[in-house]
Amino acid sequence: MKIEKNILLVDDHMVVRKGIELILSSNIPNVSIYNSQNYEEALEILKTLNIDLILLDININGVENIKIMKEIKEIQKSTKILIFSSHEESQYGLRYIQNGADGYLNKFCSQDRIVSAVSEMIEKGSFYSDDTREKLNSKTKKKNKINSIDSLSNREFEIAQLLINGYGNLEISNKLDIQMSTVSTYKNRIFDKLSVNNIVSLSDLFKDHNL
Repeated sequence: MKIEKNILLVDDHMVVRKGIELILSSNIPNVSIYNSQNYEEALEILKTLNIDLILLDININGVENIKIMKEIKEIQKSTKILIFSSHEESQYGLRYIQNGADGYLNKFCSQDRIVSAVSEMIEKGSFYSDDTREKLNSKTKKKNKINSIDSLSNREFEIAQLLINGYGNLEISNKLDIQMSTVSTYKNRIFDKLSVNNIVSLSDLFKDHNL
């Protein structure tokens, strides 16, 4: 008899949680499904119940919290985390994995892929696309070389992406609800860390790293 696995769904949309719960309970045997609408509830569940796998929306109520993965692992080190996000894996997947995730799944995938991803997470402990796996292998081979982009903080990385996508300082200030002077400080810091002096060079650098 197979040991039952506990799966926790963390998403701020009830319809999403119920839909995934139905898919998993109908297609994967020996699983118990729990759900949480926010990170606080999720952490409380982890303190009282052994969870084998978490399907984690990295963006709850419009706020991305990449540090939540570290908090999860601090409570239950063996818990596997499958990011379940609408963000493009090609842009964000590797970054999430480097911050503690064990796999990445796009919310717009098919039902079959959801089942496959969760099954693989349960059996193997990870789930990556071929592209992300290739990037991971490449990073392993080049582990002695410092990737300058990895030196950016999460906020710096976010602002760099906005700059590349054509946002001006005022637009970034409004979007992130921070002062324009703060945006300028971040921009200067990004340029300094990456040794670039304009947006075109910044964009080229990100393209070179498939970001």
